[in-house]
Amino acid sequence: MLRPWQLSLQINYDCDKPIYLQIADAIIADIQSGRLKQGTALPGSRKLSEQLKLNRNTVVDALQVLLNEEWLVSKERKGTFVADQLPLLSVYQKVPVAVDDNAAVPLPTRIHFDDGYPDSKIAPIAELARAYRQIFNRKARWQLMGYGSELGDWKFRQELSRMLNHNRGLQVAAQQVCVTRGSQMAMYLTAQCILKKDDWLIVENPGYQPAWKTFEQAGARLLPVNVDEEGLVTDDVKSILQSGRKIKAVYTTPHHQYPTTVTMSLQRRLELIQLSNKYGFTIIEDDYDNEFHFGYRPVLPISSFDELKKYVYVGTMSKVVAPALRIGYLATTIPGLIEKIAALRKIIDVQGDAIMEQAVLQLIHDGTIKKHLKKATQYYRAKRDLTASLLIKYMGEKAGYTVPEGGLAFWIVPFKKCNWNHIAAQLQKKGIKIITPNQYSFRKAANGIRLSYGALSAEQLEEGVRELALLI
Repeated sequence: MLRPWQLSLQINYDCDKPIYLQIADAIIADIQSGRLKQGTALPGSRKLSEQLKLNRNTVVDALQVLLNEEWLVSKERKGTFVADQLPLLSVYQKVPVAVDDNAAVPLPTRIHFDDGYPDSKIAPIAELARAYRQIFNRKARWQLMGYGSELGDWKFRQELSRMLNHNRGLQVAAQQVCVTRGSQMAMYLTAQCILKKDDWLIVENPGYQPAWKTFEQAGARLLPVNVDEEGLVTDDVKSILQSGRKIKAVYTTPHHQYPTTVTMSLQRRLELIQLSNKYGFTIIEDDYDNEFHFGYRPVLPISSFDELKKYVYVGTMSKVVAPALRIGYLATTIPGLIEKIAALRKIIDVQGDAIMEQAVLQLIHDGTIKKHLKKATQYYRAKRDLTASLLIKYMGEKAGYTVPEGGLAFWIVPFKKCNWNHIAAQLQKKGIKIITPNQYSFRKAANGIRLSYGALSAEQLEEGVRELALLI
């Protein structure tokens, strides 16, 4: 088979983007420009590596990115081809915009399988404290002690909008970003400003109960929709909509679904966007741990699609630094919504911690956050791999699981039905605490458990997994 196309690429060794992503993006550009037509066969990885004078593994990594993102398809015994159905091109053409059941505790908890907290021991706490002191001392007292904007420090919002546009494919201005005291406040403000009594809202099941409670407090009625290996089951969403029920919003965690860790497929994302535009509901996207992704690169948020008309994107800095750092944010392009959110925020909390926001901004500018994220990603990838080996050792014949591409937890599904309250009580006697499935299930408890590893040591992980396996 003749493959006349040749990739023209000048590698930039001085930029931050890895070489394999430069190759991948160059091939995407050729597909977008029409140089590479749908269905065109690509040269093999060996031929491409010779052409580019690069290590073959680098080229293989680039091709894998394109296969993951569905720009290419692999056909057995035939080779690699440009996909017949391409992802929405606008997603990749972004122009940055300016500007409890265990009440009785026989022993203190020694090992806590939480819902996915980071390890505070590796957080840049000393650097943050130093920056905080510097900001406090540098600014005149009258600058610090007066009230600021209810939407957050202006320069910090500019930096957040730059990050969202540059790294996550959104297209929002700083004026469309609100800084909050954690993502839960962002969820509360969103719920109060878009929902009213008896509005219907679709949620994932299993899912994140603290968000559900926030929506119910605003008066909404929840409709659970199942999650499978491709994420939220959009056919079920479609059935609800076609039944005539008016849906106001859909709440989803598509990047690493909580609690199952699965990533929503591209096809499901496109279907959800089409349904949102057709039926007029808002997609509330909770991207709670975007930073920790161990694959080639994270899937872009649903909110990054230009075609999506109504969304609220919620994120957090708490997992980037430490849970005690209560900085979250939301972004939306819905006309008038950010003004409503600002007005409500001013009533319940005149402003956030402006000094802390400026301190975090300083760590972003001086490279501390970038350095920490690189270190943390390697650290958590190693912990994930350790946890996978422990699951093979102790639960290989007892439960099923998929090694997650990111996040700080596994989703474990035993092969037999378990009495999770009994298991939790037995573990608590040994000083081990788990979150039972009823805490992330709608009515009927799921027969699965979210097993976090981020904040535990290797010894704690082995003891915890071993003792859990004995009871399953």
